[in-house]
Amino acid sequence: MGKVIIIGAGGVGTVVAHKVAQNPDVFTDILLASRTLSKCDDIAAAVLAKTGTSLKTAKVDADNVPELVALFNDFRPELVINVALPYQDLTIMDACLEAGVNYLDTANYEPIDEAKFEYSWQWAYREKFEKAGLTAILGCGFDPGVSGVYTAYAAKHHFDEMHYLDIVDCNAGDHGKAFATNFNPEINIREVTQKGKYWENGQWIVTEPHEIHQPISYPNIGPKESYVIYHEELESLVKNFPTIKRARFWMTFGQEYLTHLRVIQNIGMASIVPIMYNGVEIVPIQFLKATLPNPGDLGENYTGETSIGCRIKGVKDGKEVTYYVYNNCSHKASYEETGAQGVSYTTGVPAMIGAMMFLKGEWKKAGVYNVEEFNPDPFMEALNIHGLPWHEVHGLDLEV
Repeated sequence: MGKVIIIGAGGVGTVVAHKVAQNPDVFTDILLASRTLSKCDDIAAAVLAKTGTSLKTAKVDADNVPELVALFNDFRPELVINVALPYQDLTIMDACLEAGVNYLDTANYEPIDEAKFEYSWQWAYREKFEKAGLTAILGCGFDPGVSGVYTAYAAKHHFDEMHYLDIVDCNAGDHGKAFATNFNPEINIREVTQKGKYWENGQWIVTEPHEIHQPISYPNIGPKESYVIYHEELESLVKNFPTIKRARFWMTFGQEYLTHLRVIQNIGMASIVPIMYNGVEIVPIQFLKATLPNPGDLGENYTGETSIGCRIKGVKDGKEVTYYVYNNCSHKASYEETGAQGVSYTTGVPAMIGAMMFLKGEWKKAGVYNVEEFNPDPFMEALNIHGLPWHEVHGLDLEV
């Protein structure tokens, strides 16, 4: 049905490669590309051994538009699945426009020299993609991604108006390392050390990092201390569902993890400001990344599971109702299937499903869109089929 290029050969790229290969009726020709060709070749060999599907591989610099355009023109994909770094979103979108290729990513653009998370840069491409007759699907991981689809599904089937939205993200896994991040350390540390922010009564409320926290009980896991942080899907969800009065994003962190973070910040290793060392300019957080465990190597001994969902309160037929929809994902099962841990799995599977939705014509319209702007029903059905089954609870006391 369709040719796709996957850009990025980390943990998420590993999962996407395995999942597209499992669906040859939809993905007829697959190319995996990144800056490091050997990583692509290793993933392709693992995919072939697991699924019997052969992937093409290529070397490409995702910061280089002409290089990307040359690759796109040579392979002629219908869709690029971008699971590279968020810094590279705009160059890949530029290349897609020049080569006439559709686009999908899992995280919004952020500039490399500033820890700033917002969709304005990518939303500015809407008219360009409309004029080109191309589709760009933004934020099609889990959060952002499934969290937006969950919200759209709730709005369509369970609410006349949604008033309160809490996205709750728990990783109750144990990888046995003293300190490690579950995805790219540079992006992860930038994300969780910035100020918190949530939406309430038509405005953004800014908090100090980890200022608001409390225990939240997660299915099959129990209570875990959870912290309000800013997450990018809040920006698009309050825009696309204007009846929402308050929207927050909660994430769990262990005390040991937070202690490491504080030390990293206090000694300046979380800084994105370049410094000179022995006559060479380095960025402290990039140097730190090189010393930390590779997130793609955590899966083998990872135990426990993740639990991510949306807790929503609003009105249906004049009555106040509550709705909780979530998925629990096993790190061990994720590794056995794809060779990657659960955090990579929960991002990679939705990216594949979003690509599937596009190729099947379910999510296909010219312009730039966040996932909640499409019909959620076929995506929700696909989650149950492809490894991320969801559960729903009605009438739960959702005070968090």
